[in-house]
Amino acid sequence: MDKKFKRTLVTTALPYANGPVHIGHLAGVYVPADIYTRYLRLKGEDVIMIGGSDEHGVPITIKAKAEGVTPQDIVDRYHKIIKESFEELGISFDIYSRTTSKTHAKMASDFFRKLYDKGEFVEKTSMQYYDEEANQFLADRYIVGTCPHCKNDHAYGDQCEACGTSLNATDLIDPRSAITGNRPVLKETKHWYLPLDKWEPALRKWILEEHKEWKPNVYGQCKSWLDLGLQPRAVSRDLDWGVPVPVEGAEGKVLYVWFDAPIGYISNTIELLPDTWETYWKSKDTRIINFIGKDNIVFHCIVFPAMLMAEGSYQLPENVPANEFLNLEGDKISTSRNWAVWLHEYLRDFPGKQDVLRYVLTANAPETKDNDFTWKDFQARNNNELVAILGNFVNRTIVLTHKYYKGVVPAAGELTDYDRETLKEFADVKANLEKYLDNFRFRDALKEAMNLARIGNKYLADTEPWKLAKTDMARVDTIMNLAMQITANLAIAFEPFLPFMSAKLRGLLGMEECDWNRLGSVDIIAAGATVKPAELLFEKIEDSVIEAQVKKLNDTKEANKLKNFKPEPVQENVAFDDFLKLDIRVGKVLECQKVPKADKLLQFKIDDGMGGRTIVSGIAKYYQPEDLVGKEVCFIANFAPRKLKGVESQGMILSAENADGSLVVIGPQGEVVPGAQVK
Repeated sequence: MDKKFKRTLVTTALPYANGPVHIGHLAGVYVPADIYTRYLRLKGEDVIMIGGSDEHGVPITIKAKAEGVTPQDIVDRYHKIIKESFEELGISFDIYSRTTSKTHAKMASDFFRKLYDKGEFVEKTSMQYYDEEANQFLADRYIVGTCPHCKNDHAYGDQCEACGTSLNATDLIDPRSAITGNRPVLKETKHWYLPLDKWEPALRKWILEEHKEWKPNVYGQCKSWLDLGLQPRAVSRDLDWGVPVPVEGAEGKVLYVWFDAPIGYISNTIELLPDTWETYWKSKDTRIINFIGKDNIVFHCIVFPAMLMAEGSYQLPENVPANEFLNLEGDKISTSRNWAVWLHEYLRDFPGKQDVLRYVLTANAPETKDNDFTWKDFQARNNNELVAILGNFVNRTIVLTHKYYKGVVPAAGELTDYDRETLKEFADVKANLEKYLDNFRFRDALKEAMNLARIGNKYLADTEPWKLAKTDMARVDTIMNLAMQITANLAIAFEPFLPFMSAKLRGLLGMEECDWNRLGSVDIIAAGATVKPAELLFEKIEDSVIEAQVKKLNDTKEANKLKNFKPEPVQENVAFDDFLKLDIRVGKVLECQKVPKADKLLQFKIDDGMGGRTIVSGIAKYYQPEDLVGKEVCFIANFAPRKLKGVESQGMILSAENADGSLVVIGPQGEVVPGAQVK
């Protein structure tokens, strides 16, 4: 740590308490923050990690209304799920609180009032939509209408989720209230705005000149916002759920959630350290690090710092190491579509495998660009890396120590040149890990830690102590002592990343403490110390387990298709006489087979009551030929014959297209004689 800093305050983005946490949240914010905090603790530094649930805002009120419960019921439910899930995954918050606490309500109210009394807000009136039946102003998410861009008829007042376009509520065609369904009216309302444009020069200097070391994705997004020019931003809302605006004439108004939520970092620190919290927020020798996701960069790098500048007594963040997005099986994670791997469900489906998820999310972290999580990669990293490299080396070392020494660590004898080469390979592990961790390059740091296990595996494979045991036990003593030192190093190196594995390994080795300063040493385990019998640190994950998770996602995808299915628009009217020209008949399938060299085509022999006919249909993807034999189908009998892949087709079998794109053959409900006309 830079010598000018005596302590570090780590904050993590407050997860929104209208649903559980998923792997995208973990990869973007919570796993890297926990790695960093554990690392600083290992070094003996003064560090606290602050977290909590974001519990105000419109989406929570919408969910509560849909379920017929109160907003407090919603946030109580999800705060509990989120908090317990974090604890089980080993995310080591010093406090995990919430923005509905009394401490937060007072802090947020006082913060607003101080800025108000200093004249830091601009008061504006504007026209906003109002529902006369519900007798309330409508937040953007309470207004739905037709998107002017893609014509989706259920776009929200802030965004169309069909085409992704950002909107203003007044952009919507035929707007209506999501509460009553009525058309809202425009009505004048008053709000307070934070003039971000006033702080633009200070923000530009602070970010673009003084923090060029920030990650390129963070620095670049900030520069884009600043180059566009900052505009005043409302800090209040017409709503009944949130922290009331503490000034006269503000009845029915609350603090806007984006203003309210980041103050939660401060209020949660007060809750943790009521007497000394200011040391972590206002002392120049404190370093503040905000861990956030890609979608929160503007709030934590521009809006929240502007709030702190306006208040005047707080330190600004030293770094905001935001990650990009983690996708899932090639598709963007979406809570509304249930396209996610939820943490609480993972912990239920994979008991005792917290470190596997932590490892995979770190190894595949979206540090500088979006990345993809797949269940196959999850399985491969567990089986090929955690089991085959890390677990294998540790297991072999302890098993051999028990086989030859009854678990007592032997003393090393004279080192060979190869021993010295091996020692040299991991002599710099501490310096390399610190270089990566200090610069928030957690993926590279994890590779460095895993490289220790690779060195150990290669050392055992090359020296083959099981062969030397027959002729040269003195040499085996040295080999096994060195292998045991590498094992002890692994227990230290992996503690920030895999805390459960590290604790288990330290227990096996009898290591009472995890001393970061000894990382890279070759005397961590004393000769004569006794280690416990080997236990598997990781186990293989079988194909069936992964297939079940993939099926779960595929089922979700199919359910979404059905839920979102919209029939194609009805085509233009046709004359009744034109319909009568189609001769639709019922036929019975006598034979059915695939057309050679045509993946989509099936060839039917149909009993049409008139001597039979051949029809070719493009439904091979949805049916096995034998499943259709004996079925009655409807077909158009008076189409002119045409050849498909060399087979003459004498009609068209009728099918309906389902929501998922599959085709279903149309046939009569009861038994009908072949050749009967459909009228």
